[in-house]
Amino acid sequence: MKKLYLVLILAAVFGHISIHTLSAYPKVSDENTAAAPGDYRWVVEGFDWGPAVNKVILTLSESAKEANAAQYQVFASRSLEGVEIAPESASGNRTVVYAYVSDEKGNRVAEGKHVTLVLAVSPVMPLGSPFQYTRINNRGGNYWVDYKLTIIHTKTGRIWNNPVGKIMPLVDNFDLTGKFSYGNNQTMSYASYTPSKTTGKVPLIIWLHGGGEGGFDPTMALLGNRAANYASPEIQVLFGGAYVLAPQAPTFWMQGPEGMTRGKDNDVYNQAVFALIQDFVAKNPNIDPKRIYVGGCSNGGYMSLKLILEHPDYFAAGYISALAYNNEFITDAQIQKIKNVPMWFIHAKEDPTTVADQTVVPLYHRLKAAGAKNVYFTFYDHVTDITGFYGGENFRYNAHWSWIYSHANLARRDFDGSAVMLNGRPVTIMEWMAAQRKK
Repeated sequence: MKKLYLVLILAAVFGHISIHTLSAYPKVSDENTAAAPGDYRWVVEGFDWGPAVNKVILTLSESAKEANAAQYQVFASRSLEGVEIAPESASGNRTVVYAYVSDEKGNRVAEGKHVTLVLAVSPVMPLGSPFQYTRINNRGGNYWVDYKLTIIHTKTGRIWNNPVGKIMPLVDNFDLTGKFSYGNNQTMSYASYTPSKTTGKVPLIIWLHGGGEGGFDPTMALLGNRAANYASPEIQVLFGGAYVLAPQAPTFWMQGPEGMTRGKDNDVYNQAVFALIQDFVAKNPNIDPKRIYVGGCSNGGYMSLKLILEHPDYFAAGYISALAYNNEFITDAQIQKIKNVPMWFIHAKEDPTTVADQTVVPLYHRLKAAGAKNVYFTFYDHVTDITGFYGGENFRYNAHWSWIYSHANLARRDFDGSAVMLNGRPVTIMEWMAAQRKK
């Protein structure tokens, strides 16, 4: 018993858990407390509100056939150098909702030398997030925190506190090493997904991240807004397999020569990211040049529209959420240039960041007035819990987060509330996009 509490105190000293949480630990027997601390892997998945550590995989010293969630306690700590994190978000208990015997990757097996603990996550549980949004060098963005766990088997006193890596479902299927050189010895990072078991040429889905996911770690672009879901089987099957490309702005897509632009001034990245796209297509000859789709949210929505304005003949369709490009800076001549590009916009009426009446609402009406026949706009009252786990329609996210409906492939109605139809049947945004092809 004394050895267990010594380990706990040391864990607290070194930041694994906070001292005040020690009282929460159950009384356990001395059996096996002398064993060396065990290894664990944590699992990070993207959710509608962002990434969360939703599982931990424990390495056992012997084979097991069953696991009991009630016999485990999990304590987490989050830290980021130079950043003060609120105490309730910095350390505390994680709830174990289920446990099962697994292999080292978390796949369930009848007998094995690993146990996977499923942890509770929710949009109001910051302790579960491996990201922290903060301002560093006068720029707001998401950053990976130093995420540490201490796991105790309360029946035996066995402890796991040695991390040996993390698993990121879907994200691990991407190549995260992409680099593109441009300008004066500058580089831009990108993630890419290559579909398997395809025949012939297949489309390319381009996703441009929001303002908080810039930098040189493309996992931000895939997890910050759940964009990795474009590589999910549910969406891939609609396209017959598709490449996915997620470029990352070194700072943010709307960076202008001085500060941030909403379209009045030219940004500093559109030429570079378009060159990156062209380079990626050239290096992957299985991409169908008639089926290249570009989309993004907020900052990325701005850049998606900017690329369409600059290269209207290159893209087969655009899918844009929380558009940050101000309508007043789009000329009538530009409307004529892009009116025949298939586009689907998603926005929320109460968006406090990209105000609909300044961006997408007037743009949509101008496109329709110009004769656009294949442009749609799903306009939500609010952005709500689409899972039903946290209150459904009664739970409201920040109304800026309308990209949730794009990633989950739920948007299916036009501005007037009517169903978007294709070949006589109603379709979702991804079903519609998969059918778009340049003539």
